[in-house]
Amino acid sequence: MDEAGIRQIAAQSAAIKQRFFDENARLLLEVGQRITECLRSGGKVLTFGNGGSAADAQHFAGELVGRFLRDRAGLPALALTTDPSVITAIGNDMGFDAIFRRQLEAHGRPGDVAVGISTSGRSPNVVEAMRLARHRGLLTVGMSGGGGGRLGGLVHYLIDVPSDETPRIQEVHGMVVHILCQLVEEAMTR
Repeated sequence: MDEAGIRQIAAQSAAIKQRFFDENARLLLEVGQRITECLRSGGKVLTFGNGGSAADAQHFAGELVGRFLRDRAGLPALALTTDPSVITAIGNDMGFDAIFRRQLEAHGRPGDVAVGISTSGRSPNVVEAMRLARHRGLLTVGMSGGGGGRLGGLVHYLIDVPSDETPRIQEVHGMVVHILCQLVEEAMTR
């Protein structure tokens, strides 16, 4: 790769972001409002995904519990990707596809928000967890790319990036997490 290749990658990323946010600003406002309503009602946000999506889930929960841009009270959020003892016990005893579903059984309550992140929309453990979350009365938000895969038909809100390239999808997901955190934080500190 040379300098032109780097500029081309940056241009592709910027173009996908611009298209996504032009088309989905209203959706993000609505999701931010729904998350805020959940938190104001005493609910919590449960986030999960695999690999880079696990990192996005943890980042989202961390910004809500800690702080994003403002000093404020901590907001209840939990990344279901962070407890190795729980994940490995469930994975060993029930299979990897159950690692998020089982944790949602334990922690999810009607009115909570489940945010499942899968760049393909096809990760079996994310799909199974979303199916259960929807059945149990949680508000479901899926973050994906390439059309949403199996997540698309399972969630109340699908945040789908118009790309099939995992790096480009993850770049948009990172910005989505930041925008949702800012929307929620601003609403919670008014």
